Amino acid sequence: MTVGQLFLESLSSGVITPNELSWLTHQQDHFSRVEEATALRLGRLLDQGDIQLGCRLPAAKLRHDTVREQWIEPLGRNRHL
Repeated sequence: MTVGQLFLESLSSGVITPNELSWLTHQQDHFSRVEEATALRLGRLLDQGDIQLGCRLPAAKLRHDTVREQWIEPLGRNRHL
């Protein structure tokens, strides 16, 4: 994992995991100037609430939930009317 990968993943998902945050803090002594600036930006995004501390759901789980909510549950509800 690199700081850049972590930044992009967190920015795109809106979430940073506790393990990623731990890795970031433990590796900060070894960062280049660019990596330091990226880590600071990530911290600011956390402070502003643009990125949340939590966990990411796998894409398959999200697709399953969408199918259930949009297709399966409505069919079940309509059948019992």
